[in-house]
Amino acid sequence: MTDGSIEADDLGPAMVVHIQRRSLGLRAVVAIDNIACGPAIGGIRMAPDVTAAEAARLARAMTLKNAAAGLPHGGGKSVIFGDPRMPIADKERLVRAFATAIADLKDYIPGPDMGTNEQCMGWVSDEIGRAVGLPRELGGIPLDEIGATGLGVAIAVEVASGFAGLALRGARVAVQGFGAVGIHAARFLANRGAVLIAAGDSRGTIVDPSGLDVEALAGLKAAGRSVLDHGRGERRACDAVIDVACDVWIPAARPDVITAANVARLNTRVVAQGANIPFTLDAERALHGRGVLVVPDFIANAGGVICAATEYHGGTEAQALATIEAKIRANTHQVLEQSRAANTPPRDAALALAERRVRSAAMSRRWR
Repeated sequence: MTDGSIEADDLGPAMVVHIQRRSLGLRAVVAIDNIACGPAIGGIRMAPDVTAAEAARLARAMTLKNAAAGLPHGGGKSVIFGDPRMPIADKERLVRAFATAIADLKDYIPGPDMGTNEQCMGWVSDEIGRAVGLPRELGGIPLDEIGATGLGVAIAVEVASGFAGLALRGARVAVQGFGAVGIHAARFLANRGAVLIAAGDSRGTIVDPSGLDVEALAGLKAAGRSVLDHGRGERRACDAVIDVACDVWIPAARPDVITAANVARLNTRVVAQGANIPFTLDAERALHGRGVLVVPDFIANAGGVICAATEYHGGTEAQALATIEAKIRANTHQVLEQSRAANTPPRDAALALAERRVRSAAMSRRWR
């Protein structure tokens, strides 16, 4: 596979496994980045254009996310090459084949990610007895249903707004990637008085400065339709969501949507990264130089993995929601406080926090 180069350092990756089952049409990659804090938790991403390098980068993001959240888990990630909209029978066959291929990778606990869901985790668990984000009927806490990641993003925005001197009530919000994470983030923020003025998906962007109906948009997405089918607002191109002047901008789609080439188009005061690695480092530093507060991905979007870890260790839905709020509120405040004191981008403070916890855990491991 020519999937780009994978960068390694003293933290990882511990291993990268390429999987291919030609007779089943299965191609996949599993990256286990670091297990100093415990067995790696990380989602299974399905898309036609995934790469091994993407898996490795996302696995590192999970190492940092789990450590920053104080979870007894390391970071991993897997990618399956395929269209997640394939017929359900074909998808089940592919996911089950992947599950059997990773049966012996016991340091990796898979969960849902882009292109997979609770039902997919049910198939994985049925094959190997090891998965998180299971359907409720199998004892899981359905993180997409309860909006675990979106809740964490909303909490991060609430904390960051205080640091930015921004009143959350009436704050204008734009969401790039109006899927499971983006919908719930918009919903939780609307409940706190914020106003959704722009939402984008794979077909385009809908914009209404007077405010969009979050529940109406969520209903469209649940029916398999686009935000462009909303009855109100101006329809624009997919990447036009970048240009919408707002107070809070939430990327909740793919990696690297904001780079040095387009960061100047962003006009916002606060960014809370609902997606994993949605900005390049150059873009984040440019925003810091402009005074824009960027809450890094592995701080803002840790709600999903906090929920998954709570499920894995036998906790309840109520415990998961309470833990998400407490951990993300405390970590966001700590990171932004340290960033302000040192006058460095928030990611630098977040990295220092997470890496400190990983290296401390490694001191207890035989093979460091």
